[in-house]
Amino acid sequence: MSKILVFGAGGRAGSAAVEEALRRGHEVTAAVRTPSKYAAARATPSVGGPTVVAADVTDPAAVARLTSAHDAVIAAVYDPTPDFFPRAGKALAEGVGSTRLVWVGLASILATSNGTLLMDTPGYPTEYRAFFEAHQAAVDQLTNSQADWVSITPSGDFDHEHPERTGAYRITPGDATSRISYADLAIALLDEIDDPRHHGVLLGVERVS
Repeated sequence: MSKILVFGAGGRAGSAAVEEALRRGHEVTAAVRTPSKYAAARATPSVGGPTVVAADVTDPAAVARLTSAHDAVIAAVYDPTPDFFPRAGKALAEGVGSTRLVWVGLASILATSNGTLLMDTPGYPTEYRAFFEAHQAAVDQLTNSQADWVSITPSGDFDHEHPERTGAYRITPGDATSRISYADLAIALLDEIDDPRHHGVLLGVERVS
């Protein structure tokens, strides 16, 4: 059993990661901005649910303080403000130390099968370009650090029509048509904690049909 800290535990990817970690018997700390809102959202919490703490993922000191008591960190965070992701990436890069970090990234900055970034492929939406580049800036912070990190994201997007947990996934290049459920993404996140095989890279995952 490991002690796992999940930043962004109140979001869909973060909550799926919490559930998968608990399913595997890990001890989980859910780090959220407003613990009272998180508790209210978990109307039917798992038996032996997570410890809930208030945390700011953009504060390196707060990241370091929380991380020191855990074996691994999952960061599944979101904020629409332009500088959030670079700040979060910097705080994590500085704060996690040698603790394993699994960052929930963005498909747009994955390389496709021919090496082109997904966000640079024909027809890909450009109105969110600043958001894509903010994610890239966060990854750049991790790349330029000594942190033991891996970024995992859907190869294309989340599957909102088929949200079930199938228990299977595969690693693939960026592909706008690819889909995976939040529950199956969470399996990939926890696999990289239970059996770390990838370091300092961006991975895309999709469901196995």
